Amino acid sequence: MTRTYRIGQIVPSSNTTMETEIPAMLRLRETIRPQRFTFHSSRMRMKKVVKEELAAMDAESDRCALELSDARVDVLGYACLVAIMAMGHGYHRVSQARLTKRTTENGGQAPVLTSAGALVDALRVIGAKRVIVVAPYMKPLTELVVDYIRHEGYEVIDYRALEIPDNLDVGRHDPARLPDIVKSMPFERADAIVLSACVQMPSLPAVAKVEAMTGKPVITAAIATTYAMLRELDLEPIVPGAGALLSGAY
Repeated sequence: MTRTYRIGQIVPSSNTTMETEIPAMLRLRETIRPQRFTFHSSRMRMKKVVKEELAAMDAESDRCALELSDARVDVLGYACLVAIMAMGHGYHRVSQARLTKRTTENGGQAPVLTSAGALVDALRVIGAKRVIVVAPYMKPLTELVVDYIRHEGYEVIDYRALEIPDNLDVGRHDPARLPDIVKSMPFERADAIVLSACVQMPSLPAVAKVEAMTGKPVITAAIATTYAMLRELDLEPIVPGAGALLSGAY
C-alpha cells in the first residue's frame, strides 16, 4: 500500500504562499514517486513584517506545534524565515528543539524544522560558500537576515531588500520580476543564489529561468524547506523542475 504522509505547517496568518509552493512541489514529486502527501496548517497572527510583530508571532508557535501534533502529522515546518532570524543568531536550533519537545509531550512526536534552518543547511548541502540574497523585507530586517546567514559561515557578497512592509503584498510580488533583479547583482562571483529568503515571496516559477540565466544553483526558502521535510521523512529529496537542490543530485 502506498504510504501517505501528513505535512504540518506553522504559518503566519497573512502568509498565502507557503501553502501553495510546498504542496505544489510535493504534488510534482507524486508524479514520479509513489508516496502521497496531505497538508495541515496552524496559524500565528502577523500582518506587518516588523520585529515587534514577528516576536509576538513566534510566541504563538508552541500552540501551533501542539495543534498540529493533535493531528499526528509526520513532520512540521515553521514557515517564517525572518521571524526566526530576527530572534538572534542560531535561534532556529532553539526553536526546532523546543517545538519538537512540544509534539513529544503531546504524544504526537514529530520533527519540527524551520525554513531558516532549512535554508542555511541547504547551502551547506550544495557546498556553497559565497551567495547573493534577494529578500522582500525592509532594509533593517534584511540586514538581520544577511547577518544571520553570515554567522552560519557563508559570505553574502550582495543582497537586495525589496522593502515590502505588508506581508500580503509580499505574497503578491510577481516572481517574473526576480530574474531582472538577479541580473543587477554580481551573481558571477557567487556559488549559489538565494532567490527568495522568505517563504511568503513567490519564487518557484522563476527558479528554472534564473538557473539557466546564471548557470548557478538557485535556492529559495520554500525549496530548502521541502528538501528538509523529505530528508526528515527519509524520502528521496527529488522534485522535477524545482531547482538544483531537488534535482536528485543531493
